[in-house]
Amino acid sequence: DNGMAFADLPKYRDGPTAQWMGHIFDRVCREHGIKHKLTKPYHPWTNGQAERMNRTVKEATIKAFHYPDLDALRVHVLAFVQAYNFAKHLKALRWRTPFQAICDAWTKDPSGFKINPHHLIPGPHT
Repeated sequence: DNGMAFADLPKYRDGPTAQWMGHIFDRVCREHGIKHKLTKPYHPWTNGQAERMNRTVKEATIKAFHYPDLDALRVHVLAFVQAYNFAKHLKALRWRTPFQAICDAWTKDPSGFKINPHHLIPGPHT
């Protein structure tokens, strides 16, 4: 997403101070060794994918339930994302779960991963 919540305006993304300054999202990604890729400008279908996922999360959380506080919302969003990633079979992934697709990608070429995704299976204490 190229939105202001995730990236600086294009005129501020490059230059001598961009490496040290930059958007907070970019700094957090850099600290965790994550490469932040931006979508191409004027390609709404890629942004549409992100917006569709945002809508899916909203429909399952804030539009369906009332939360007494922010912590309750956080817990429910985390539970929803876990269920989505480990249990939801998606047509776009040939009826695999996102976790299965990641494991298949790791099996084919583990060089693009920092850790083995099989170690991320949720357990009784997660």
